[in-house]
Amino acid sequence: MGRSMTAAAALPMLVAAVGLLAGCTTVTPADYRDETPPLVLEQYFNGPLSADGLVFNRSGKVVKRFHVEMLGRWHGDDGTLTEHFSYSDGSRSERVWQLRRLAGADGRRIYEGTAADVVGRASGYAQGNAFNWHYTLALPVGGSTYNMQMDDWMYLMNEHVLLNKTEMRKFGIRFASIVIAFHKP
Repeated sequence: MGRSMTAAAALPMLVAAVGLLAGCTTVTPADYRDETPPLVLEQYFNGPLSADGLVFNRSGKVVKRFHVEMLGRWHGDDGTLTEHFSYSDGSRSERVWQLRRLAGADGRRIYEGTAADVVGRASGYAQGNAFNWHYTLALPVGGSTYNMQMDDWMYLMNEHVLLNKTEMRKFGIRFASIVIAFHKP
């Protein structure tokens, strides 16, 4: 009887362990391939846009708010996205992305991009209404610059609204997260 009680007690733990392992799978844009409307960067990021965002520290406290005015221009597979940031502390900055759509398969829309404060190239792909890309951002803090790994997710809600969530990491440790709501007139 002791043996069957042990087996009966072990079964729920085994089911829980399998469930935890299944939950560790990586999410990709392919998980959203059937979601609409489709996010095509050269369509959404074309013309004037604006965005509002929050920066959270690793404890979840809002440490900065910002507004962005943007202008995107595409010529075929090549685009430029100019972003003008205004922060809650009164500071301002600008980022100019050079974007390129690459050949894709299986419904993937593959993109790469560069900017002055991006180390190397940003790369990722869109499928369905989602886009995910990764890049290293040279982030000035005080008198130093830190290379932060960015895991950037965008979700097109409708033709006017796109939501963005970014995790900022260094040495695999999450230092900050960013949430942005883009608005297209």
